[in-house]
Amino acid sequence: MTDLAHRLGASSRLRFYDVWSLSEPELLSMIPRPVYGLLATIPMTEAWKRDRDNEDSQTEWYTGAGSDEPVIWFQQTVIDGCGLIGLIHCLCNGVPSQMIASGSELAKFIDKATPLHMNDRALLLDETESLYEMSEASAIKGDTFVVDRDAVDKPKNHFLALVQGKNDVLWELEGSRKGPLNRGTLIGANDALSDQALDMGIRRLVKIQQGVGESTRFSCIALALDPDE
Repeated sequence: MTDLAHRLGASSRLRFYDVWSLSEPELLSMIPRPVYGLLATIPMTEAWKRDRDNEDSQTEWYTGAGSDEPVIWFQQTVIDGCGLIGLIHCLCNGVPSQMIASGSELAKFIDKATPLHMNDRALLLDETESLYEMSEASAIKGDTFVVDRDAVDKPKNHFLALVQGKNDVLWELEGSRKGPLNRGTLIGANDALSDQALDMGIRRLVKIQQGVGESTRFSCIALALDPDE
């Protein structure tokens, strides 16, 4: 994901760090601060699906557009695109705009997407082939064997982004929901990896599944500045 972020146009000072624990201070302290966003992948269990369905039933489809939006959100209409969309959500919303290179693929994509509404944004995302070409170029550099998605036992995993956006609001961003989800305002010096943000975000999701004894397999990486750059 770090390689892909740099290909898209993110500053070389930005990188993703593995989050080894959601509760142990010593392991959490290994990650540089501030953390601008988390990119997580967790299994779509029955408990999480019920929670999502209940929340979405009380939510209208997102209608936001333009530079005054509190957050830029993309609906997912492509198969197996949630990882790329999660990364884009982190970069578009979590990091200062000056950390995206002017004229880069990502900068041009954000400029085109900003004035558009949900359906047109999804179409733009689908048709911007350069994003998928860069994603594939980064993917083949990985060490993990990519298995056939049809051969993997259910439940399937989903990617989502948790970012600290404008006015210190923690947003949960996933392309297969009805829109961006406001999880609350971060207080004081809290960032996307603070105890408050973890409780409002990924810890909440893990607890939903632990509460009914379902799988809590998850992977989480944190977007932050490289202190050596």
